[in-house]
Amino acid sequence: MTPAARVQAAIEVLDLVIAAVRSNGPSADRIIAEWFRTRRFAGSGDRRAVRELAYAAMRKCGEIPASGRAAMLPLAQEDPALAALFDGSRHAPASIAPDEAAAPQGIAPAWLEAALAGSAMAGDEAQALMARAPLDLRINTLRGDAPDLPLIGEPLAAPHGLRFPAGTPVEQWDAYKSGAIEVQDGGSQLACQAVGARPGETVVDLCAGAGGKTLALAAAMEGRGRLIACDSDRSRLSRLGPRSERAGAHAIEQRLLHPGREMEGLSDLAGACDAVLVDAPCSGTGTWRRNPEARWRLTPAQVERYAAAQARLLDLGAMLVRPGGRLIFVTCSVLDAEGADGAAAFLARHPQWHGEPPFLPAGRRRGEGIRLTPPHDGTDGFFIACFVSPC
Repeated sequence: MTPAARVQAAIEVLDLVIAAVRSNGPSADRIIAEWFRTRRFAGSGDRRAVRELAYAAMRKCGEIPASGRAAMLPLAQEDPALAALFDGSRHAPASIAPDEAAAPQGIAPAWLEAALAGSAMAGDEAQALMARAPLDLRINTLRGDAPDLPLIGEPLAAPHGLRFPAGTPVEQWDAYKSGAIEVQDGGSQLACQAVGARPGETVVDLCAGAGGKTLALAAAMEGRGRLIACDSDRSRLSRLGPRSERAGAHAIEQRLLHPGREMEGLSDLAGACDAVLVDAPCSGTGTWRRNPEARWRLTPAQVERYAAAQARLLDLGAMLVRPGGRLIFVTCSVLDAEGADGAAAFLARHPQWHGEPPFLPAGRRRGEGIRLTPPHDGTDGFFIACFVSPC
């Protein structure tokens, strides 16, 4: 593909992403993968260039752009070489008209920028949510402490974390294939550290999903004790089995829960768990570096629903914790509605419990917990709180 054809391809991809956002369709990653699946003529360099252009354009636009072309124009306004590729030649985008409107730049839709500012996420703090994320790994100590890696990574604040440039093909490494390393953001690794899981304990990952944090907990427990991974999404939970086999985490129990009737599948664990991790479903505002179009999908009502679901899951998790045990609340959100406010509301509903902000090598105090942010901690955005059950 010529450079101009790559620009036109990125515009076409952006049109599909915008349509998917408006119709609650697939993610940008899926759209791009499918677009190239049907265009075998595009080489690896073409795929990389088109993807980077599309994502750079998405990061520029606060509101949903009117079109893919409108989304691309802010990049062209800043880069004369890119603007020159709008020349109307074969497979190239049409020339830019003098009065052609570019999509307005910004961090997020106006209501969401206001919500961020109300949560002390404005200016450079908020802008950093739009940066490109690096690639973080966790050394899986179940497979040994020093895997043989083809590149030297930057050590992270998390004790077993390493950082590499975005796009590093770690899936091709022998260490990845053998389960010696896992791809996991440094903030997610710190959230697992906050659980304080120890060998011999009974630990529940209440919203395990595909099990990224479950595997980190299994390593912390050194394969000893009882670790139960739960979720109400069969498809997501089904991915944990192959991952745990690869990681050598053979003792993980899995439980598929019925939405709204979770306690029916957890009754034997009531009041018996040393630690319960509630990595609750959330808006994902802390992950925009990886999923920039996600901010266009949010509405105020959705944030309210997430906060209500988080409260319900925290109350459910509290029923499982033994006297003196720990309940850890995690969201990959930087909104107080899904962090500090939710933690305060939990303690108001359970005044006999008390908060113990986790002692971690990164993050800043936010209400009853701590918050991680990209510019301050170099991680995705997270809120992490720990509550202790009365003895």
